[in-house]
Amino acid sequence: MSREMKYVQQCMGVNGLEKIILREVRGFSAEVYLYGAQVTSWKNDLGEELLFVSSKASFKPPKSIRGGIPICFPQFSNHGSLEHHGFARNKFWTLDPNPPPFPTNSTNKAFIDLILKHSEDDKKNWPHRYEFRLRIALGPAGDLMLTSRIRNTNTDGKSFTFTFAYNTYFYVTDISEVRIEGLETLDYLDNLKNKERFTEQGDAITFESEVDKVYLSTPTKIAIIDHERKRTFVLRKDGLPDAVVWNPWDKKAKSISDLGDNEYKHMLCVQAACVEKPITLKPGEEWKGRQEISPVPSSYCSGQLDPRKVLFSY
Repeated sequence: MSREMKYVQQCMGVNGLEKIILREVRGFSAEVYLYGAQVTSWKNDLGEELLFVSSKASFKPPKSIRGGIPICFPQFSNHGSLEHHGFARNKFWTLDPNPPPFPTNSTNKAFIDLILKHSEDDKKNWPHRYEFRLRIALGPAGDLMLTSRIRNTNTDGKSFTFTFAYNTYFYVTDISEVRIEGLETLDYLDNLKNKERFTEQGDAITFESEVDKVYLSTPTKIAIIDHERKRTFVLRKDGLPDAVVWNPWDKKAKSISDLGDNEYKHMLCVQAACVEKPITLKPGEEWKGRQEISPVPSSYCSGQLDPRKVLFSY
């Protein structure tokens, strides 16, 4: 019981929805709702919130929760015939009471495994049997790690195809003072221009208007630099070749019912994803995709930190 009491706590969240609190000894914490298997909070050792959740977010199923890290499966956005971002974020997941342990050389103790399987409701729109196992873990240094394993459990011999994203909403102090390093010179699909393909120009990505882009063949590490807070988020990913960058800006924000008019200033979505080339699994096959995010205290604003060291020294 000591592990559950110290590192993993199960309790009630907003509107009586069940949630799990993960804690690490250094003071980092994360909150995960069983509804959507959604991380809704990630705080550092100073108690500062690192993820954005809208003040107007609905915690009333079947509506999705605006913010945190929604899971987009089996479809990202409108890249397919299913509902926007698929159905995984609108389902109640099951907590595995006896998750497999981490490898013996790992010290991770604050983790949970959540499971989603096919249901009769799914079959109407997506007639496939699957098992989706999601491990959410806090590392000893406070890193937030999400590992997805999706297996085709069809018994009719049929393959299935899906797209996927960890729709991560980072909390930023001022979107106008944020830059992203690591996506320079890459090709991207612009969702604001009918998914037309372009090549990114310039040294880094900065924000002064609405952005909705899918970057292709991206590196395994991306840095999000918040100048105002002097903080850098380092995003590492495996099995997810694309990266989605989104901010609705002022006009679009006012049209989103569960987002405050000015909240776009404090959020930035950077998502490890697989969008351009969907994943196909034959019966019995399994896909694995992983995202790890770390906050790095930085004085990049004063020129003391080279962001490329952040990118490539991990």
